[in-house]
Amino acid sequence: MDQNSLVELITKEVLKKIESSKEGLGATAKEDAMKIAAAKINITTPRDMAKYIDHTLLKPESRAEEFDKLCKEAIEYQFKSVCVNSSWVSYVAKKLQGTKVLVCSVVGFPLGAMTSRSKAFETREAIEHGASEIDMVLAVGKLRAGDYKYVEEDILSVRRATRSSTILKVILETSMLTDEEKIIACQIAKRSGADFVKTSTGFGGGGATVADVLLMKQTVGEKIEVKASGGIRDFATALAMLEAGATRIGTGSGVAVVSGMKGSGGY
Repeated sequence: MDQNSLVELITKEVLKKIESSKEGLGATAKEDAMKIAAAKINITTPRDMAKYIDHTLLKPESRAEEFDKLCKEAIEYQFKSVCVNSSWVSYVAKKLQGTKVLVCSVVGFPLGAMTSRSKAFETREAIEHGASEIDMVLAVGKLRAGDYKYVEEDILSVRRATRSSTILKVILETSMLTDEEKIIACQIAKRSGADFVKTSTGFGGGGATVADVLLMKQTVGEKIEVKASGGIRDFATALAMLEAGATRIGTGSGVAVVSGMKGSGGY
């Protein structure tokens, strides 16, 4: 069976499960899945959310003093990582040296439309400059056109450029995709060795939803994790994403989230 036929078969199976849930046949299973996800997180106060957050600054107009603030907040609140564009990786890596806060770099951001070699090169440079996590944007247009082989090779090119210890997250840009396309993207990411599938760039006209997180987690299973990002600016929204199955939150409002307030930052 060729790759496209395999993806089509898997997609049909997952869509059948989704339809069953919509008809009420899988409601209990969905509730059980959410209970399991909730049991895996250990949050009793908003401050406990910090270890799940990638504290993010990706606006093109951002200046050094804003990255200084980002790193200072990440250290103070002990966020999981800071997530920045690759040109700022070296800068924030020096700021975070000697701390437990990781450095995450986006790659092929925010369109995912550059060549695979370009993404691989950017990945290698980001890792050399201090990144231990890579959030790459998949080739959205190729996915929508049904060129699944290209999408897989694109992800594999980045995976090959990473080190064995590097965490790779694949950004789907869910607001641009149908449910079927989201499922296919998740399956391809899984086949390509990704560690996470991620909802959004935050720059594509839409953000994370509980429904998308549930769908993505249902598709990838237990071995791959889900990162929810885009429009998450308060504790309640972040908690809902974790309860739906996410294990990482990407947000530019990390301080507001862990303070139990409403943030106004982007991403």
